[in-house]
Amino acid sequence: MLPNTGRLAGCTVFITGASRGIGKAIALKAARDGANIVIAAKTTHVNPKLPGTIFTAAEEIEAAGGKALPCTVDVRDEQQISNAVEKAVERFGGIDILVNNASAISLTNTLETPTKRMDLMMNVNTRGTFLTSKACIPYLKKSKIAHILNLSPPLNLNPLWFKQHCAYTIAKYGMSMCVLGMAEEFKGEIAVNALWPKTAIHTAAMDMLGGSGIESQCRKVDIIADAAYSIFKKPKSFTGNFIIDENILREEGIKDFDIYAIKPGHPLLPDFFLDEYPDTITKKMESHDAVPELKEEKSQPPPKPRSGAVAETFRIVKDSLNDDVVKATQAIYQFELSGEDGGTWFLDLKSKGGNVGYGEPSDQADVVMSMSTDDFVKMFSGKLKPTMAFMSGKLKIKGNMTLAIRLEKLMNQMNAKL
Repeated sequence: MLPNTGRLAGCTVFITGASRGIGKAIALKAARDGANIVIAAKTTHVNPKLPGTIFTAAEEIEAAGGKALPCTVDVRDEQQISNAVEKAVERFGGIDILVNNASAISLTNTLETPTKRMDLMMNVNTRGTFLTSKACIPYLKKSKIAHILNLSPPLNLNPLWFKQHCAYTIAKYGMSMCVLGMAEEFKGEIAVNALWPKTAIHTAAMDMLGGSGIESQCRKVDIIADAAYSIFKKPKSFTGNFIIDENILREEGIKDFDIYAIKPGHPLLPDFFLDEYPDTITKKMESHDAVPELKEEKSQPPPKPRSGAVAETFRIVKDSLNDDVVKATQAIYQFELSGEDGGTWFLDLKSKGGNVGYGEPSDQADVVMSMSTDDFVKMFSGKLKPTMAFMSGKLKIKGNMTLAIRLEKLMNQMNAKL
C-alpha cells in the first residue's frame, strides 16, 4: 500500500459519489492526511442493495482523521452542485481538489437502451462532470494544489468498446474529453487528469452488475485510492494524462499487487476500454484439471451420436471453418458445458482446416471455457455478449485471455447463421 505523507493536511477535496465504493475510498485516503472532504452524493437514506450514505461516509472520514461535510448532491441538478460548492467554500475557505467519480452505467446495446437510461448516463457522466468542474474551477484556480481528477478511461477508439454498449461508452468518454479539453484550457493553473483501473474493482455496484462470486476476480478499492493519492502529489504541470492505476503505482515503487487483490493469486477480470490484460490471466493453465468441478462429468464415456442445440451449433461452426480462420486464430478451445447436451467439447483452430468435436482435444487447449449449454448457444448466436457473460460469472475462462478474445470474432460471424 502507498503510505500517507501528510501532504493533503488542511486541503479541501470535493468528491462526487463519495458515499461508497471508489469515491469513499479516495476520501478516506485523503482523510488520513487530515484533509477536508466534501461528500457530494445523493444517498441520504440506507439502501439495502447499496449500503452507505453521505452521513455514514462522513462518520468514517472523521474517524480516519479528516473533516467531513456531507452534501446532498445529484450531479444532474446544477443548483445542488452550486449549493454544495458554496457550502464547501464557506466551511473550509476554498476547494483544492475535485474528484469527478459519480457515474451511471448500462451495458446495453443501442436497441436495448431506453431513452431514459441514455439520458441518465449522459447527464450523470458527461454533463455532471462538466457542470461540477465548472462550479469548482473558480476556486481551484486560487489553490496551490489545484487538481481535477475524473474517474474515466483512456480514449480508446477500438470499435470493440462501442459495439456492445455504445451509449455507455459515449457517456464515459465524455468525462475523458473533459480531461482533454480542460487540461489544455487551464494549463498552468489546474492539473486535469483521468484515472482508470486496469482490472475490475470490487464495489457494491460491481456485485449488482456481476453477480455472486465476481469479487474473487476483482481488486480492492484501495488500489484506486492509492493511485489517486499519488496523482494529488504531482505538480500542476502533470496534466492531460490518462492514468492506469497499476502503472502509476509501479512508478511509486509498488511491486506486489497481490496486496490489492480480493483473492490473491486468482485471475483478475480486465476492465473495460483497455486492450491489454493482466499477466495473471494470460498464463497458460498447467493442466486440464483447471476445472476440477467437472472432472466427474469428463470421466463419463461420451454417447455415440450427439444431437441437440449444442451439437447443431458446433456443426454450423465446423461448416464455417477454413484455413483463413485457422490462420487468423491459432488456438485450441475446450468447452466444459453443464446441462442438457453438455460435457466436454473442443474447437481446434490450429490444425489445418480446423476441427470441432465432442471430448477433449488431442493437444492441450490454450483456453478452457466453462458455462451452461443454454448460455453457450446464446453466446454463439449473439443473444449473450461474451463480455457480459464473463463479467456476470456465467462464463469462466482459464488460459490465454488474448486468444479467448479472438474467438469473439468467430462468434460474430456465426450470429447470422445461428
